Amino acid sequence: MIDTKLMPKNILGSDLACCCTSPMTGFYRDGFCRTDQHDEGRHVVCAIMTDSFLEFSRSRGNDLSTPRPEYRFPGLKAGDKWCLCALRWREAYEAGVAPTVLPDCTHERALQYISLDALLAFSRVSDQ
Repeated sequence: MIDTKLMPKNILGSDLACCCTSPMTGFYRDGFCRTDQHDEGRHVVCAIMTDSFLEFSRSRGNDLSTPRPEYRFPGLKAGDKWCLCALRWREAYEAGVAPTVLPDCTHERALQYISLDALLAFSRVSDQ
């Protein structure tokens, strides 16, 4: 469990909300798009998967659809929420296939890689 006194901030400046626990996401597999120096990919963008994004990611060498139990990775399908690497989301954005972002669940560190305007243009309010 995360110590809420040390809760990171989201791109809106409030406490980071949980992205998803089914499937369990996040670099630390705790449901949150948290990051630190161990997370080289910066898994900080909470997004709702689409078929077009999953195919795009596979075409770039990162198959997110195939389960990988050795990494506690269930394989994703359209509609699943997942903490994406900031640069992959930006790459998808530039290619016109960016998935929807949940701003309250997206870590503020995403702003080091992606403009707030771009994230908000592809955002919706979390239903959590």
